[in-house]
Amino acid sequence: MFEGRPDRDAEVVLVGRSNVGKSTLMRELTGHAVPTGGKPGVTRQPNHYDWAPEDFVLTDLPGFGFMSGVEEERREQIKTDVVRYLETYAERLLVGVIVVDGKSAVDIIDRHTGPDSIPYDVEMFHFLQDLGVPTVVAVNKMDKVDDRDERLDELCDRLGLVPPWQQWQDTIAPITAKRGSIDALTEAVRTHLHEAGRDDLFKFF
Repeated sequence: MFEGRPDRDAEVVLVGRSNVGKSTLMRELTGHAVPTGGKPGVTRQPNHYDWAPEDFVLTDLPGFGFMSGVEEERREQIKTDVVRYLETYAERLLVGVIVVDGKSAVDIIDRHTGPDSIPYDVEMFHFLQDLGVPTVVAVNKMDKVDDRDERLDELCDRLGLVPPWQQWQDTIAPITAKRGSIDALTEAVRTHLHEAGRDDLFKFF
């Protein structure tokens, strides 16, 4: 499994497919440059950011799903490692943030839905909830989406949430990380931090 996690009790974790903008979002949240690239699968190990005085770490986990130039065995290993990481640290996770691409998420989910298959994003959403981890879906790249409300309603439907999306604002957060437009996400994360009695971590979000 992944190694090198800082010894911190409280954690917020970013998960999602490759190339949906997790590392860009991480950079926006921390103010630190993290490796990003146009090619999926640039992040192969978790990126951890922790701050000296606080018992808190923000983690960007490697992307799962298709990665060009990465053999299937390696892809499956990354997915297994992500799942193990979440299981291992579930009790310390204050919020799990699933990052999806607003323009393509619904199409990708529909393409991978079948009698014997559950799409990664849907599976990850329910997996985090089964672990008891408060979950926020950061719907990224919304600047490229024309039919905003319709897309977000469709995504809710695929995740098993009854539309309209506006009633799930602590779960569905439309953002454009590249432009620094992440208020919906920070508000959703703060809702869960507050419920966990961790208002002291608001300064990071």
